[in-house]
Amino acid sequence: MSARRDDGPAPGDGRKVRLRLSELRRPPRRDWAVRFAFGIGVSALAGVVSVLAGPRAGGLFLAFPAILLASVTLVAKEEGVRQAGQDVAGATFGTLGLIGFAVVVALTVTLWPLWLSLTIATLTWAALSLALYAAVTRLRR
Repeated sequence: MSARRDDGPAPGDGRKVRLRLSELRRPPRRDWAVRFAFGIGVSALAGVVSVLAGPRAGGLFLAFPAILLASVTLVAKEEGVRQAGQDVAGATFGTLGLIGFAVVVALTVTLWPLWLSLTIATLTWAALSLALYAAVTRLRR
C-alpha cells in the first residue's frame, strides 16, 4: 500500500493558502545551499554576458528565474510533482505580469514622474498576474 501525499491546495478547490513561517526551517541546509548556488551562478553568468555583449543582453539573464530551477527540483522531491507544477504555474503568471511591468515602465518612464511610472507598472504586474491565475483557475473547473 502506498502512502498518499497531500500536495496542497489545487486552484479552485476551496482550501485556503496559509503562511507558516515555521516551514522555513524545514528544508535542510543543503537545499538552501543549492538554491543560492543556482542564483549565484545565473547572476555571475549575467555579469559575464554584460561584459561581453553589453548591459541589455546581460539584463535579460538577470530576468531568468534562477532559483526556480533549484526550487522546483527540491519541491518535486520533497512535496511531489503536483506541487512543483503548481509552483511553476505561479512563477509563469508572475513572469507574464513582469513583462507587463516592463512594458509599462518602457512606455512611461520618460513621460511621467518615476514614482508614478513604477506605481502603475507594479499595479499592472499584480493585476495581470492575478487575472491570469483567475482565468486559468476558472478554465480548470
